[in-house]
Amino acid sequence: MSTPPASASPRTPDPRDRRDGLDMAAPLIGSTGAMRRLRATIERVACTDFTVLLEGESGVGKELVARQIHELSRRRGGPFIAINCAALVETLVEAELFGIEERTATGVRGRRGKFEAADGGTLFLDEVSDLSLAAQAKLLRTIQDLAIERVGGQGAKHVDIRIIAATNRSLRGLVERQQFRADLYYRLSGVDVFVPALRERRDDIAELASYFLERHRPMRTLQLSAAAAEALVLYRWPGNVRELERLIERAVALCRSEVIQLDDLPATISGDHAAILAPSLRRNDTLRAWASRYARIVVDRCQGNKRQACRVLGISYHTLQTYLQYRLDELEAGPDAAAELPDAQGRDPEPEEGREKTEETAAPG
Repeated sequence: MSTPPASASPRTPDPRDRRDGLDMAAPLIGSTGAMRRLRATIERVACTDFTVLLEGESGVGKELVARQIHELSRRRGGPFIAINCAALVETLVEAELFGIEERTATGVRGRRGKFEAADGGTLFLDEVSDLSLAAQAKLLRTIQDLAIERVGGQGAKHVDIRIIAATNRSLRGLVERQQFRADLYYRLSGVDVFVPALRERRDDIAELASYFLERHRPMRTLQLSAAAAEALVLYRWPGNVRELERLIERAVALCRSEVIQLDDLPATISGDHAAILAPSLRRNDTLRAWASRYARIVVDRCQGNKRQACRVLGISYHTLQTYLQYRLDELEAGPDAAAELPDAQGRDPEPEEGREKTEETAAPG
């Protein structure tokens, strides 16, 4: 099993660290160039006190990056306060962010807001693009002055905080469509950090899967089969690391043996592996028989365009036609039914008699 990188060693997990299905105590796992560059950027940014804007798809681990910046900064001894801007109720935005004074209204108890709670530390504004224009105006004023006034309060209070904002949409694009305030965008941007999608760093998938499996070892010891591991690498992961984490949890709960097989993966992930490759492996198909199956997959993916399929496969049109003329029921019969298929280079199979003569000729005298 892989071990977490030294530059992002994990601390003891706390159940309170789980939010939106992603383990907030997990380290930044990955050895690809993209992850090495991300960790290097985090280390440089952490040495400053500037506002940071994190950009990346949902589930890539933007909050993990924000926590890493906080833990490596001079503010590590202060609080890290995260707030999901998409979950804020419009009528309660000011109370949530800036707090409310005692007895502002009947039955209302005074409390601190998120800005005040983060004093001396870091405030993480997740999905800041989901704030309404009215809420954006209130946030802008506070960021400019770093001073808050509680709802029902009579004076402002300065706070010492660092702000890290995150978005899964392009703020610049939202500004152009007049869905996000330009002045707030320029307050948040400048030190921009892009968190790559999981499909852009496929070589990290096996390492991430091993980390998640290792984390569940006290409950159950599992490992991935080679075919299942390949299916994970080829999947597009629209939900990114969060989706992979949930998949491993599903396997821990439902896997029927100690090895995660293709059949244990959801159909959306196993895809052609389960439908085409796995049956061929169970029947011990020859490479030529499987090549016929693979050719059919490629033709389907090319929307029936055989010329395009030939370019993808790197074979001639005649060879493709030879692969496709074999019916699936003939392939089901086993290795003998596919004996006359061309080999991987498109050469016609050599007759047994000719092969024997060739071997006799090649034999040393």
